[in-house]
Amino acid sequence: MNNMIRLAVVDDHPIVIQGIVSLINNFDNMMVTGSFQTGNELISFLENNKLDIVLLDIMLPDINGIELCAQVKRLSPSTAVIAISNHTERSIIMQILQNGACGYILKNASVEELKNCIETVLNGELAFSKEVIEIIAKPSVNDLKGRAKFTKREKEILLLIAQGKTTASIADELFLSPLTVETHRRNMMQKLDVKNSIELINLATEQLLI
Repeated sequence: MNNMIRLAVVDDHPIVIQGIVSLINNFDNMMVTGSFQTGNELISFLENNKLDIVLLDIMLPDINGIELCAQVKRLSPSTAVIAISNHTERSIIMQILQNGACGYILKNASVEELKNCIETVLNGELAFSKEVIEIIAKPSVNDLKGRAKFTKREKEILLLIAQGKTTASIADELFLSPLTVETHRRNMMQKLDVKNSIELINLATEQLLI
């Protein structure tokens, strides 16, 4: 039992968790010791338990997997994080790698790919399913421009814009002048190279900036 590789699966779909757990428990020397539907559940578990690997979905109800990955690495640096997701955007793959993940697998990967990726990560190497390797090898124009980063204040304003609030109401809520709100809005649009608030919200959501 001491030689078993301890894994956790984090996904907001119970049927997905069940499928992955069943697969991994059939692998030699591997055992799922925790399965969770939220990031908070994983963090609570990690505070009192050791894990060798976390298989982590990107979209969770309480936090996105990119931010959760960074939290896991701060709390347990020795725990390896492998993202397992349907997201194929290169920017998202690169973000979670920058936050400490050592692998990325698409959910349409084969059982053999999953097993190989886990074993590769256990050997201290980065691991990707076949399709992810192809995505990483082909950067987009936006990737070459560099990743947009929003300040804390910009994110606050963007969330309120996404809720349909007007400039005046955002200004009142955050104790800012309407001009300041509009300046932040304009700066965010420039960072993402979009022309209006709808495009701003759509692209920011796609890139998990909100």
